[in-house]
Amino acid sequence: MFCFKRAIPIRILSVGKRRSPGVHLLVEEYMEKLRHYCSVEDIHVKSNPKSSRYSMLSSSSSCTLKISGLFLTVVVLDEHGLDVGSEQLANLLGDAGRTSSTRLAFCIGGPYGHGPRLRDRADVTIRLSSMVLNHQIALIVLLEQLYR
Repeated sequence: MFCFKRAIPIRILSVGKRRSPGVHLLVEEYMEKLRHYCSVEDIHVKSNPKSSRYSMLSSSSSCTLKISGLFLTVVVLDEHGLDVGSEQLANLLGDAGRTSSTRLAFCIGGPYGHGPRLRDRADVTIRLSSMVLNHQIALIVLLEQLYR
């Protein structure tokens, strides 16, 4: 489990279709475990599969920016981000907890990733794997690493 001077509130924003029951159970299990250590919130933004790629990127970025706007540290998860292992992620959390950041937001993109506005707003962009991950799998991997 990561350790920093103060438990910084964490918000996890994910974009995509409705979660499967199995994923929902895993997310709830990890959220319950994490809440023993810090305040953590899971926000799911549904994507509209009938929208064009540009429209989907724009609307999901706008929604995510509104939700994460109050957070001083925004971490975007993207396939082109920096490779981080468990230790580097723990260091990132520790650094956020030791600075003036009052909150931390992790943003998981939808089928087309993140729009340019959100990418520009990000304080850091990381990737969980060199493989492209479905947003549901990325969420589970992120929760496991936060708990780790």
